Order: sequence, then structure tokens, then C-alpha cells
Amino acid sequence: MRFLPALLLAALLNAEDWPRFRGPSGQGVSSETNVATEWSTEKNIAWKTPIPGHGWSSPIVWGDRVFLTTATEEGKSCHILAIDRKTGKLLWDTEVLRQNITMNRKQNSFATSTPVTDGKRVYAVFAGGGMAAVDFSGKVIWRNEEVHYYSEHGLGASPVLYRDLLIMPFDGSSTGEDKKVGWQKPWDQSFLVAVDTATGKRRWRTGRGTSRIGHVTPTFLTVNGVQRLISSAGDVIQAYEPYTGERLWSTYSQGEGVVPSVVVGENLIFTSSGFEKSTIRAVKPDGSIAWEQIKGVPHIPSYLYVKPHLYTLHEQGVAMCLRADTGDIVWQERVGGSFWSSPVYANGMIYFLDEECHTTIIKAGPQFEVVRKNPLEGRCQASPAISRGYLLIRTQDHLWAVKPRP
Repeated sequence: MRFLPALLLAALLNAEDWPRFRGPSGQGVSSETNVATEWSTEKNIAWKTPIPGHGWSSPIVWGDRVFLTTATEEGKSCHILAIDRKTGKLLWDTEVLRQNITMNRKQNSFATSTPVTDGKRVYAVFAGGGMAAVDFSGKVIWRNEEVHYYSEHGLGASPVLYRDLLIMPFDGSSTGEDKKVGWQKPWDQSFLVAVDTATGKRRWRTGRGTSRIGHVTPTFLTVNGVQRLISSAGDVIQAYEPYTGERLWSTYSQGEGVVPSVVVGENLIFTSSGFEKSTIRAVKPDGSIAWEQIKGVPHIPSYLYVKPHLYTLHEQGVAMCLRADTGDIVWQERVGGSFWSSPVYANGMIYFLDEECHTTIIKAGPQFEVVRKNPLEGRCQASPAISRGYLLIRTQDHLWAVKPRP
């Protein structure tokens, strides 16, 4: 490696995978420094690849491979795809499951959960609750179809990895006569499940207690050197011991249909309470409330923490910057557009991708400053991925790769 040119060596040393929803830490933050800030359909595009079927899972990246999920046959056939990061060539497309069609709002898909990889296998969860793993050649390693999931909204959360466990929350609602049960009426049937990454066999399953619908991807918080799984749903913010599934604490947070994924920083947990009494809550590691804010509460896009600020984006296009330690508003400005995807950060810049596939880039910091707005074609709900300088954007029909800055 000592004979490599200095610039190439620096690029290799700074290269970063994007192995799960919202990247290495699950917080939407990249350490890459050569991510583009200017592009269009005709400028700075490395490649554009058609994606079969329909799905709103976000791309993930490991090395030179990009992975996505999709569903065909009106949602019955579930697929994992591998694409060459450098060329955009479709390397393989494997059907991993066939699922029964469940309730799914038109804004959702039957392949919305973002897959996750440990560099050996790719793990995916689909709308009916089925889980599957493939190796990097596309061979199916295992399937687990124990969970039969139903929700008035469909499935929106994504799985996470912890050691040799794949962990997934299932915060659904009732299939009974009263469809408001579990959705607008609290129930006790939501749970988290962990399966063995090598075999797909269940290792633990833990009920939430009383809660309601949620679509929140879990995250981890280190407390005194020990990792805790932080998972939210309708009405609850909870901490678990990730290897056993033991629930450590549960904090009430009124609201249903919670979507924004949890982020952490300043030794705090930042959450949204969903629809009803919409509130941003910062929670201490013991489950007590540090502060609350009722202005500009996001219902769909996830939070972004870039020290010392917490950034939010309301789905109707209003961005906000708060002091993460206190919840005090630093600025609140209109970005414009409608948003489903979550913001990402790289090299001092925050990228907001709207439904019409326009990306507004602002500088992170105490002043609101728009750097550029970049257009693409199509419809966007998936969140962008960043790896080795490439910015990967999924539209309804394609995956686009924006070139790294030279």
C-alpha cells in the first residue's frame, strides 16, 4: 500500500461503508469529505440503474456493492438486489420470500424496510413480517416467516444488528373487526424480536406492554460502557438489553404513528411522539425527560444530530435547528417541498431530499444558509446513502449515483 499515490491512499483510508438505514451509526452522518454538492440529471451523474418492482427501502453499501430490496407481483414477490457501486450494473436479483398481501397505505410499499449487512450476509424484512438473509452471491441462507405482521399503515421500520443478532420491532395493529385497536386505541400486542444471524432462528421476543403503531428504526446508546437498545413506538420510548431482550425502562410519550428514527447525542435520546400531542422529547439514559419542544415537530423525516445542534425537518418543508442540550430553537426556516426521506450530513453540509427528488443543501451551523438546490427526475421517499464519495438516491423507478467530488 505504501506505493499507492498519496491522494488514492487518503481516499482509501477515508472510505466508509453505509451498512444500514441512515449509515454506520444509524444517525445519517457520514465521515466522507468528497461528497458532491452540485448535480442534475445531466451533470455529475456516475450512473442511473432501473430498479424492478416497487419499494421504498433505502440503499445500503458494503465495499463495491449496493443492496436494495423491492417487491414485484403487486407485493407478493420479495427481492434483494445487488448493484455494482462503480458501474451501476445489476449483479443479481434474488427472490427471497413470497408474502401474503397485507394492508398497505398507498404512500408506503411492500418493501419499505431498509436491509442491513455485516459484510457477510444481507438481511431484509418485508411488509408481511417475513425475514430473510442472503450471502454476497445472492444465495438465500435462511428465511424466517414466524411473524405475520399487520398494520393500518404497513411496515416502515428497519432492522438493526447487534453482535450475532438481527433485531426488528413489529409495532402493528389489530386485524380484528375494530381496526382502530393498536392504531388509535392502545393495545399490548406489539413486540421486538431478535433472530440468529447465522440461522434465522428466534433468540428472543419481548412485548412492549401497552403501546400503539410505530415505524421507528431502533438505535443504540452506550451507558457507562454498556450498549442499550433504544426503541420507540406509539406512546412509548423504551430501553432494552440488546442480547437478552430484557426491557430496562419505558417512558410515556403520547402519540401514534411514530415514524422519525431515534438519534442520540449529548448523552441524550432525541425522539418524536407522532400524531396527537406532537412533541420533540430529549430523554436521559435513565428514561427521564430532559427537555421538550412542541414547535416544528417532524412526523416522518428522522432527526439529525451534529454537535452541538439537533436538526429537524417537518414533512411540509420547514427545517429547524435546536441546541441539543437544551431544546432551545436556534433557527427555523422554510426549505420548501414535501419530505418523506431523512436528512444526511457530510463534510459540513446537510442534504434534504424532497418528494420531487430535489435536494436542498445547507451548511450545518447556527445560521441558515442554502448552498445549492439540485434536481433529479422521479419521485423520492427513500433516504440517501453516502459511501466512498458516492451519493446514492433511490427514485420510484431508478437508483442514481452522484459522482464524488474530484
